[in-house]
Amino acid sequence: MLELFTTLTLSAIFAFLLNKWKKSQNSKSTKKPPPGPRKLPIIGNLHQISNPPFRCFRDLSNQHGPLMHLQLGESTAVVVSSPELAKQMLKDLDPGFADKPRSTAGEIMFYNYSDIAICPYGGYWSQMRKLCINELLSPKMVRFSRSIRDDQLARLVESLRECSGRAVDLTEKILFNSNFFTCRVACGGVVEDNETLLRLILESTQVVVSFEVADLFPSWRIVSAMSWTRRRLKTMRCKLDKIMDDIIDRHRRNRLSGLGNSEFGSEDLVDVFLRVQEEGKLRAQDLDMNENNGSSSQSSSTDPERWYLEGCWLIQVPTYARNSRENHQTPEVLRPLAK
Repeated sequence: MLELFTTLTLSAIFAFLLNKWKKSQNSKSTKKPPPGPRKLPIIGNLHQISNPPFRCFRDLSNQHGPLMHLQLGESTAVVVSSPELAKQMLKDLDPGFADKPRSTAGEIMFYNYSDIAICPYGGYWSQMRKLCINELLSPKMVRFSRSIRDDQLARLVESLRECSGRAVDLTEKILFNSNFFTCRVACGGVVEDNETLLRLILESTQVVVSFEVADLFPSWRIVSAMSWTRRRLKTMRCKLDKIMDDIIDRHRRNRLSGLGNSEFGSEDLVDVFLRVQEEGKLRAQDLDMNENNGSSSQSSSTDPERWYLEGCWLIQVPTYARNSRENHQTPEVLRPLAK
């Protein structure tokens, strides 16, 4: 009796998954995608992906060409491995590929997709780009951070010298140095719970760049509800919020009392965010994430706490501040993908 029940249950699950896959196939566009490896029902090419993913993409692109189509569950991906095509997509065709896919990490860790790297293209993105160019990545801020960067690099070299004759995890050293530099530029020095902050930033970065099953099968709500990553991210977000609230409160008190927050007398990133908020340079209608996302924001759009995390991310990966998003003519080979 138990074997019969198990067989019927597995058959029902298989029939349900097969039906979902057929519906997704029928709803797809009739446009022909770029070439790619053969796909399996439901999972697509997931069985061909292993860590690190970029090496798998490289090996597959050697077989299927510089423009390759992959089906990752319900998500469609196009892998570009040619420098010429990458330039067209990231520069010439930037508006066509501006929007980023939704993800669990973007929703939770970046306050409902409010980070400039993943937010929808629109008024909010334009305002954040203006803030990055005029304030966060300005020549003044670069000059201010140079002394901190030189000092942090000297500390890294000294720590390596002290480890002479012993095995050293260079990756860990460099990551710690990079995150420590981020905290000094953003917060004006070492925060009270600095080790926890560094660990949370590093862990959140690792989660952001990893695959999440709920993101690959967005229509399977049960997968999202049972996701351990979602619970882990929410716990990390709560811890980060508490630390960042303390940092922002300290900066506000120092600003009211006329005390400086930066190590070298200039403004740090938190000071910049607070000043921009006080001056009202960011318009509320352009910061409304409800308009851009069609969903409720988890945080006020003018909350410096969210901007602080944005600044930390920009220091780590500054190339997210793009130069322009002008319309260009789409080459024939990429035209179906940009629509």
